Amino acid sequence: MSRYIGAIDQGTTSTRFMIFDHAGAEIGRHQLEHEQILPQAGWVEHDPEEVWERARTVIRGALSRTGLTAADLAAIGVTNQRETTVVWNPKTGRPWYNAIVWQDTRTDRIAEALKRSGKGALIQSKSGLPPATYFSGGKIQWILENVEGVRQAAERGEALFGTMDSWIIWQLTGGPDGGAHVTDVTNASRTMLMDLETLAWDDELLDLFTIPRVMLPEIRPSSDTTPYGISRAAGPLEGEVPICGALGDQQAATVGQVCYAPGEAKNTYGTGNFMLLNTGTEIVPSKAGLLTTACYKMNGDQAIYALEGSIAVTGSAVQWLRDQMGIIHDAAEIETLANSVTDNGGMYFVPAFSGLFAPHWRSDARGVMVGLSRFNNKGHLARATLEAICYQTRDVLDAMVADSGVHLEVLKVDGGATANDTLMQLQADILGVPVVRPVVAETTSLGAAYAAGLAVGFWNTLEELRANWKAAHRWEPRWNEDQRESGYAGWKKAVSRTLEWVEVQ
Repeated sequence: MSRYIGAIDQGTTSTRFMIFDHAGAEIGRHQLEHEQILPQAGWVEHDPEEVWERARTVIRGALSRTGLTAADLAAIGVTNQRETTVVWNPKTGRPWYNAIVWQDTRTDRIAEALKRSGKGALIQSKSGLPPATYFSGGKIQWILENVEGVRQAAERGEALFGTMDSWIIWQLTGGPDGGAHVTDVTNASRTMLMDLETLAWDDELLDLFTIPRVMLPEIRPSSDTTPYGISRAAGPLEGEVPICGALGDQQAATVGQVCYAPGEAKNTYGTGNFMLLNTGTEIVPSKAGLLTTACYKMNGDQAIYALEGSIAVTGSAVQWLRDQMGIIHDAAEIETLANSVTDNGGMYFVPAFSGLFAPHWRSDARGVMVGLSRFNNKGHLARATLEAICYQTRDVLDAMVADSGVHLEVLKVDGGATANDTLMQLQADILGVPVVRPVVAETTSLGAAYAAGLAVGFWNTLEELRANWKAAHRWEPRWNEDQRESGYAGWKKAVSRTLEWVEVQ
């Protein structure tokens, strides 16, 4: 039996390949960033060919660094930025257009038109999602309507759609030479095109977005004993390895955080923040602005569902301070800068660069800084940026409690930003509950590895995976209730100032 499991984690800003052993411990990794293409205000794109080149490079890099080969890997799982949309020609392997990223807001008119037509309730009842720029359906429609020749190509079977999992798996398993065109239930559940009950593409939803069914990938379980495909020996793995696990990044983190029982929740801190609450086999419609989504489906078992609160801009606000504003030179510097002051100096920063996601769903919102005086300095801005991540998380948690009635006793956290101890302490202070970070903070990659490993018998049960989870650090709340509620009242006032900034027709 091969000794390890590999995981490709194709994220919003970078792609990495990680290798894990049976205890869930990291054996090695390689990671590379890719370009963020910003053609105009509100537009965010990636070059799919660059992303695939990065994936090939990090696979080879991680194997080289660890001295391993494809023969050492029992299977590979894939996890990915979810709603980001690629349309490509299966004959040439070339994209018809750049990937339209989940943060992109160019489809606001499509979403608003669906709301005005009264179709929003239908979309939400079937897919669990409200019409919003976030999801893939509108992005596919935009490409079909605005990129010359794509609609005709789609009708000829020469334009395939996929989220980034589909693109990577298709390439790994042969590309134009017989590559597998598949996705899993979690990624399909982020398109506004899949019926959550049947776990199948829905003709009525496809008609709303005028999307030909022939473009769509086959929907498979997140962990499948029948592999999606086998890596080609001539590819980056230089050997044949089954590809048999796939999960959208936030669902992968939920699996990696071993949140397998109803009521268990995790929060991931990355480019955005994403909190998922396992609701078991029950589909729970949200009344408080959350998303109802597929959590995972393991082989022949019933699908497990979740409530999700998605926040568009958290870690990317730190990148903005670095790349656009030049206030810091490295993302890690924000912690030192935030600790140069004792509080936010009365200022709030609401980074609604892509509108507001959960629980507000306001595409007309844009970022604001409020409460400024001559007293404020860049230390206060750094601290307000960290607090914005935490306050947005409280918005989501309050909505989750309203929908589910579940009051969290502890919040499991993961993602790159959890290395910032000041951020984690602020999160505990603002929520009023302990925050716990596991030993393996990159639980997105780990969850993809778990899905693939379960499919090939590398691991046998979810309980076996639970035994791998270990806490690395725990933060207890330090603020009193008056501090907590006063700070949150100021945040809500700041959020109100972001609204109706952009006119959406």
